[in-house]
Amino acid sequence: MKILAIGDIVGSPGRAMIRDFLISIRETLDVDLCIANGENAAIGNGITRSIAYELFEHGVDVITMGNHVWNKKDIFRLFDENLPIIRPANYPPGTPGRGYIIVNIKEQRVAVISLAGRIYLDNLDCPFRVAEKELRHIKKLANIIIVDFHAEATSEKVAMGWFLDGKVSAVFGTHTHVQTADERILQNGTAYITDIGMTGPYNSILGVKKEIIMNRFIRHMPERFEVADGPVQFNGVIMEIDEATGKASSINRLLITQK
Repeated sequence: MKILAIGDIVGSPGRAMIRDFLISIRETLDVDLCIANGENAAIGNGITRSIAYELFEHGVDVITMGNHVWNKKDIFRLFDENLPIIRPANYPPGTPGRGYIIVNIKEQRVAVISLAGRIYLDNLDCPFRVAEKELRHIKKLANIIIVDFHAEATSEKVAMGWFLDGKVSAVFGTHTHVQTADERILQNGTAYITDIGMTGPYNSILGVKKEIIMNRFIRHMPERFEVADGPVQFNGVIMEIDEATGKASSINRLLITQK
C-alpha cells in the first residue's frame, strides 16, 4: 500500500498547490491513501469548513491538526459532522474531536493517529503514554498504523520514532515547516522522518513573508504574520507499507516547486 503524507498546508498558496497538483501526483505515484496536515490552511492558522471540504475534494483523505486546531470555531462543527479530521490524541479526556481515525483502503483497515509534542508547545498529556494506551486498542482494529507527530523539538520526534519502532507502520513529524533529510526504515520496520516539511510559499520563512520574520528577530517587535506570495512548494513523503505485516518497505521525500 502506498501512503502519501503532505507537510503543513500554509494558506491559499498551499491550498492552490493541492488543488492544481494533488490529483495528478496521486495518479502518477499510484497513491492509495493521502494524509495532510491542515492546521495552517486558513488565514490566521486553523481550518474552516469550506477549506476542509476543498481539501477533500482535491484528493486529501485524512486531515490531521496540531497546536492551531482551535484557531477557527468551524473545527467544532467539523468534528460534529464526523469528517476524517483528527486532532492530537493527547489532549485531555473530554476534549472535542478524536485523536485517531480508521479508514478502509483496498480492503485493509488503516489507522491514522495524531499526537502533539510538549517541548516548546502546550503542556498536554504525555504523547508517549497516550500512544501506548491508544495502540492497545487500535492494534486490534488495524494492521497498518500511521502516526503524525506534531512537535517542535527534533529530539522529541526522534525519541517517538524509536519508541514506536515495530509498533506502528510509520511515524512522520510535522509542525516545523522544514523538511528533514533523515528518512529511513528503523530497525523493526517503522518508516520514520523527523519532519515532512511544508506545502506553501517557497521564498518565505515557514510560509510567512520573510521580511516580517527577519524584522521580528532584528527589532524584537511584534508584527502581524502575512502569508508570502511567489513560487510555491509541495513537501511530503511517499511510504510503501506491506499490507500483510504492516511494516514499511520504503519512504521517500517529495519536493515539488512551482515556478
